[in-house]
Amino acid sequence: MTKRLVLKALLGLGLAWGMADAAQAEDVLAKVKAAGTLKVGTETAFAPFDFIDAGQHVGLNVDLFEEIGKEMGVKIEWVALPWEGVLPGLDAGKFDIVAGPATITKARMERYRFLPPVGDATNAILKRKGDASVTKPADIAGKAAGAGKATSQLAQLQAFAKTLPQPVAIREYVGYNEAYADLAAGRIAAVANSLTNIAFVAKTRPDTFEVVEPAFGQKSYFGFIASKDADHAALDDAVAAAILKIKADGRLAKLETKWFGAAFDLPDAVPTPNF
Repeated sequence: MTKRLVLKALLGLGLAWGMADAAQAEDVLAKVKAAGTLKVGTETAFAPFDFIDAGQHVGLNVDLFEEIGKEMGVKIEWVALPWEGVLPGLDAGKFDIVAGPATITKARMERYRFLPPVGDATNAILKRKGDASVTKPADIAGKAAGAGKATSQLAQLQAFAKTLPQPVAIREYVGYNEAYADLAAGRIAAVANSLTNIAFVAKTRPDTFEVVEPAFGQKSYFGFIASKDADHAALDDAVAAAILKIKADGRLAKLETKWFGAAFDLPDAVPTPNF
């Protein structure tokens, strides 16, 4: 075979590989479109984003993904499991994307892709109504406080506790509903969660809970988690584009007002995390 023929063969093989790579890159989006279904993993104990009310899965995520589905021309299939199993489930391919949402952190961004922010994740403290022993976040020193297992809110609580003069007995919960139940029963003195979630709980149960001001920790945001590998890139881009369109035309602000009582000033692009 002449050098020219060898070169042509190599170029042809390179082109074939390139086309195969391109097809692979669009593979997940193509499968979603072909099936007409986007599988979304989440937990259902993180009100007001995802929770069960009267036996129905409701929350901002449910409404928002309904709009995303409309933009993409697909139906949404929910896969619910405890939070500690959500990210491993994404890694194992049990679903296409994670609703969650999760706090955007440096460690998570190294492993996953975050889509445009959909909520404010800055930490806050919830206490029992009328508990005069907790008037500011630092008052949890020497007391028991709870947070969700494997959450950024837990990590921030642990970091905050190290700055206090007395140790905090930190309890980890599989779901925040269990933490709120223990708080209502007086088994713990506080629950640490995002200001968004804390405000929702205090609003819906004003005779039981109240928010402790000010919020503590650094400014952070919630975002949906997607796979970082190339074969998910086209799907991730499509979902991100849908979110930005829903934000631009005002639908996201309406959903935030519905579930949080106010709309947030959120960046279009994922900001560099503070922690």
